[in-house]
Amino acid sequence: MKVIRLRAGRERSLQRRHPWVFESSIEKGRADPGETVRVDSSEGQFLAWAAFSPSSQIRLRAWSFDPAERIDAAFFERRVAAALAMRARLAVDSDAVRLVHGEADGLPGLIVDRYGDTLVAQFGSAGVERWKAVLVETLLKQTGLSRFYERSDASVRGLEGLPEQTGWLAGDGATELTIREHDWRLSLDIATGHKTGYYLDQRDNRRRFAEVVRHFDCKKVLNCYSYTGGFSVAALAGGAERVISVDSSAPALQRAVQHVALNGFDAARHEARDADVNQTLRALLEAGETFDAIVLDPPKFAPTAAHAERAARAYKDINRLGLKLLAPGGLLFTFSCSGGVGLELFHKIVAGAGLDAPADGYILERVAAAPDHPQTICFPEGDYLKGLLVLKRG
Repeated sequence: MKVIRLRAGRERSLQRRHPWVFESSIEKGRADPGETVRVDSSEGQFLAWAAFSPSSQIRLRAWSFDPAERIDAAFFERRVAAALAMRARLAVDSDAVRLVHGEADGLPGLIVDRYGDTLVAQFGSAGVERWKAVLVETLLKQTGLSRFYERSDASVRGLEGLPEQTGWLAGDGATELTIREHDWRLSLDIATGHKTGYYLDQRDNRRRFAEVVRHFDCKKVLNCYSYTGGFSVAALAGGAERVISVDSSAPALQRAVQHVALNGFDAARHEARDADVNQTLRALLEAGETFDAIVLDPPKFAPTAAHAERAARAYKDINRLGLKLLAPGGLLFTFSCSGGVGLELFHKIVAGAGLDAPADGYILERVAAAPDHPQTICFPEGDYLKGLLVLKRG
């Protein structure tokens, strides 16, 4: 077993059971990509078993902090079983669920979603790439499924020195699927859709949006960065009479239109606009439009804290425009999925947008990813999705 020794004083993160060790913390030692190594303090004290990644700034990702644990096929069987058992206790109201959520489930770099009878995975680190065959076999065995598709095409693969890989790992057939989410039906393509095909992390927030649209009697709704219209379907289910979906992807908007029909809603209640969101918000404002509810669910503006300042300006601008477009008593459901922007900073950004609008509002709720996308107490970086439900004061 190869040993990686850390610099003096750099052992604290592993002692706190944080799974990452950066290259700058390593004093000596090397290994092959994904190879399991023993990690010691500068004094030779055992800290963790970890996967080594020679290309990444995150040089080590911890598998276990137990010196007696063996990192073998049985280890991965136990980790997968624990992840599946946790999801079984959640009683998710959908046949699409995240089964493995990387570091939160003790499998750094691995994302696995289930869409009906099909598993879709992203292998995003050298460690899980090395154990891919074992993980695929284990997941198929423990879920009882026979179809497994790989979507290892995220940019993080390049940081790990790994090529992009997509395609069937087990089974074959159509990549176009239809799932059930709450009382709705939604379609996706696991080969071309965002992430593994769809944004399952917003599942509960879409249901909540339908509830508040109904409760506050929101008739006119604007859904920005709408993708395939999940929040638009929720708004229509909540009784909205007019919903506008705005996105810069024509194929995504075409699927949003299909979702309206798939769920039996009148097509006349929904409009799809293939346009830049920022420009659209400005044009709507100039036209004197107002809305009872607005969703702002933009892409990741700040992947790391280093991008936070530039991202803050972008978040502030769209929230300022959104608040100006809201009618008094209207609802703003605003989100950030940027890991580099924490909840406190996001709150400050929205507050700054309110000052510039000018507008004030009540924060009715703070929301996060659905519980099948868990965050653990030892890994705060897992808290990537944050949202505020704001009621604009009259």
